[in-house]
Amino acid sequence: MTDTPNDISNPTTPDATTAPELSTGICAADYRAALGRHPAGVTVVTLDSGTGPVGFTATSFSSLSLEPPLVSFNIAETSSSITALKAAKSLVIHLLGEHQQHLAQRFARSADQRFADQSLWAVLDTGEPVLHGTPSWMRVTVDQLIPVGDHTLVVGLVTRVHADEDDDSAAAPLLYHEGKYYRPTPLGQ
Repeated sequence: MTDTPNDISNPTTPDATTAPELSTGICAADYRAALGRHPAGVTVVTLDSGTGPVGFTATSFSSLSLEPPLVSFNIAETSSSITALKAAKSLVIHLLGEHQQHLAQRFARSADQRFADQSLWAVLDTGEPVLHGTPSWMRVTVDQLIPVGDHTLVVGLVTRVHADEDDDSAAAPLLYHEGKYYRPTPLGQ
């Protein structure tokens, strides 16, 4: 199984009469379709498993607190990366730019393909893999792992930030909406 942004792999809604219902009685397909209409920034989370690099695409990233600097994201219990993530003490969250759709897609594929191209990444002095050309990234230590439904909510304490405004990679963010990637366009003032 591959990891897909927000675990919403197909925003289309099958016939509601044949779609399974969730425990609340709502149709699972309708729930997925509604969430698919909410745009999200795209991130790639990377970590060192002790036996090699691990990473996955996530669109559930959010800032939680300024003091202390906390961020969060969630990961499905069925993810191929869940075991390594639960054992990790630290990780890097990459906030992808519009020019990095190829990375979002690469890290949503099967695990053996994610780090195959070694020209796309390096290793920080703390051991975590970091992707080249990312507009912003944060190294975090894992503060809390909270089981929530069929996911784990990860809360991380930010210990290092890379955000170089003069860098050529300081592009507009990559967005995910209704199963497709987008770049933002400013609205008139």
